[in-house]
Amino acid sequence: MASTSLKSAYHAGIRDGAPFMLVIAPFAMLFGVLATEAGLSVFETLSFSVVVIAGAAQFTALQLMTEEAPTFVVLASALAVNLRMAMYSASLTPHIGAAPLWQRAIAAYFTVDQSYAVSITKYETAPEMSPQEKIAYFFGTVTPVCPLWWIFTLVGAIVGAAIPASFALDFAVPITFLAIVAPALRTRAHIGAAITAAFLSLLLFSVPFNLGILLAGMGGMMVGARIETMTDEGAQ
Repeated sequence: MASTSLKSAYHAGIRDGAPFMLVIAPFAMLFGVLATEAGLSVFETLSFSVVVIAGAAQFTALQLMTEEAPTFVVLASALAVNLRMAMYSASLTPHIGAAPLWQRAIAAYFTVDQSYAVSITKYETAPEMSPQEKIAYFFGTVTPVCPLWWIFTLVGAIVGAAIPASFALDFAVPITFLAIVAPALRTRAHIGAAITAAFLSLLLFSVPFNLGILLAGMGGMMVGARIETMTDEGAQ
């Protein structure tokens, strides 16, 4: 009975994560193409996706590398972009923190925007799930996403310039993040943070080495935190 329940949770995760396949493939291909055009070998490009497995950080680092930014700036920017993973982990801990260490280690590696967004939404709407079902569901969400990221990174790296510009693979980047962010905008704090970050990113577009994006993210978090504090104070 328990085995059946875990299989059901795993299959539910696959089903809920499957829609992201439509944008992960062109997103990964775009990275593969741009990475090889920037001078990375096919092996280096694939290793980049396997080791980092974080699209936003990979694109950030790649662009800074092509702009010949200092190594410290490249590493710091990629790390700053990926700091959201620490918040994802803290948010997931109450749900899957009781899982065995080896499962948590694997989950840590596979914690990406898609797996987090789908999983945390499921956990909040189905609190009756056991910790074992939750970790099974989490692994289900990454099954259609992460292998596809590796495969199509390789495809993009191999095919490279042969992909016609008319394919406009870069459409996948905004669509992917809109699909992740939109369902999460459930409170005024969320909406305020998103609007502030978007506005500041446009305002600070000319800041060297794309550091304006980092500043915009920090500004968005500050506004979101302030709105949440004001909301809590008003409720008391």
